[in-house]
Amino acid sequence: MSDTHHVHDHDPTDHHDHDHSHDPDHGHTHDLRVDLDPALSDEDLRPAALSRRRFLQSAGLLGLTAGASTVLVGGRAAAQAAPAANSNTGTYTWLAGDHHIHTQYSPDAQYTVAQHAAQAKRNGIDWMVITDHGSVAHEKVSIARTNTDVVRARGDFPGMLVYQGVEWNIPGAEHGTVFFPPTALETLMLDLFEGTWDGAIINPANPKEDSPFMERKAVDAIRWLSAQVALKRVPAALFLANHPSRRGVDSPHEIRAWNDAGPTVAVGFEGAPGHQAGGVAKAALGPELGRGFYDNTPSIDSFTGYPLESYRTFGGFDWMTARVGGLWDSLLAEGRRWWITVNSDSHAIYKDTLKRGLGDGKYNDPTSPFYGAYGDPVDTGIQISGNGDYWPGFYGRTVVGSTGREYVAVMKAIGEGRMWVVHGDLIKALDVRVTGTTMANGGATLGGTYMARVGDDVTITIKVTLNSTANNNGSIPVLKRVDVISGPITGRTRDRDSFSAPETAVVRSFDVNQASGEVTLTHTFKDVKRPFFVRLRGTDARVSAPGSIEPRLDPVPVDPWTDLWFYANPTFIELAP
Repeated sequence: MSDTHHVHDHDPTDHHDHDHSHDPDHGHTHDLRVDLDPALSDEDLRPAALSRRRFLQSAGLLGLTAGASTVLVGGRAAAQAAPAANSNTGTYTWLAGDHHIHTQYSPDAQYTVAQHAAQAKRNGIDWMVITDHGSVAHEKVSIARTNTDVVRARGDFPGMLVYQGVEWNIPGAEHGTVFFPPTALETLMLDLFEGTWDGAIINPANPKEDSPFMERKAVDAIRWLSAQVALKRVPAALFLANHPSRRGVDSPHEIRAWNDAGPTVAVGFEGAPGHQAGGVAKAALGPELGRGFYDNTPSIDSFTGYPLESYRTFGGFDWMTARVGGLWDSLLAEGRRWWITVNSDSHAIYKDTLKRGLGDGKYNDPTSPFYGAYGDPVDTGIQISGNGDYWPGFYGRTVVGSTGREYVAVMKAIGEGRMWVVHGDLIKALDVRVTGTTMANGGATLGGTYMARVGDDVTITIKVTLNSTANNNGSIPVLKRVDVISGPITGRTRDRDSFSAPETAVVRSFDVNQASGEVTLTHTFKDVKRPFFVRLRGTDARVSAPGSIEPRLDPVPVDPWTDLWFYANPTFIELAP
């Protein structure tokens, strides 16, 4: 092997709307979704439901029933295409984004779509997804209202890609972003998805219920999303799990089941949660809770195998991502294309002077004139204490290598894992190439697959553009260390609840000894015998914890600007016959 060196939980599902009934499979009938239930014939339906069913059938949107357990396209089960050899090569437009943003249409948030778009533009964001909380009120009222604001923002902020999505209450698990690109059917597709598959609608008493029924609903929902793309009803659909370790309810077997159900739709989770000011001291007007609002303990619905440390963040990142050889690496070691992101999860901005607009707060009361929405926020003129969020792009961003500034292209890049993530503007740009000795080509980059031959030398070349300007904390961050992390691809595990990849390790740590410009780092894997993956991370600290190069467990209180990291999604090295 050779190297060169060039140089407090606030869970929105506590605000459930109870003005509905249960899912048919739970022994009841949902008043808006019976038209999707294959167990009910046309004769069983009320006139309004029958009319809706016939409309959906005529529009070609009812080809897959809500209770389907497999997705059939042309008579065969849909499957993930094999990765192309030496994929993800070429030149890309790198666009910063945020896929987890809440507005006045969420019961625990307050800002308008336009306010978020304006702040995102100010912070260098190129694409953003509005993701208000799923509920009956949201599905009945807020999707249409939000769409009006989103369409207006698309016109008012040219060049910015503004998606409309939903923060899905994953049945039996946590939350997740679900979104489509803009089409004439974007509100109808969101309405169909949310009304049929949202956990707060299926089981309002406990959307996170740990049961086979709820887990099956989540899998069927992802299969439904995949079917909409396969049947060309939408050009793309994505699901990304949010704050996966926050409550411990995203068990390893559920994550694997989601990816199996829709490998090109269920493609990853937040490597770091939003709410990054959640650990700021009360003396500085912060909430002084866990960073990312990760300060929980196990519940009856939590996966019992997770250690207590998993309920906290490490350098601002989720335990599933931060632990080398942990859950994320166990997925990569299976060869799964499973990616990480960061975002703001913006609800209420740290030190903001705005408070929630007019409304009586009765979000779950359908007789309220503010049912499904709050009025525009009101400026108090005084900084408000206890808020734990940042504006989109202010602190964290997900940078995507797209073939163009276009909605479907960005979603395609996310699905292919061509992304790196960063906090506090630690670095300005990142370029990664994996090449070998006998396969003459341009190599592969983030999310890609490089085909080598047994006995080849395989080299990863890392070019980091350092940041020479002040971040939003008023300081210039200094990258001090880059870690190269690698592990063998050992194939699918029989233990669906495994969250360990013991052969994955930091194979090289580079000290970075310059404050500006570009740094080039190379690392060569000599005489390769097994397929493997390689991924990167970097930090502004040479050693984050005594005797360890792992990120530290975040204390309370903590200033998030004093412990900055970037992470890159992996590149896979496969061996040709």
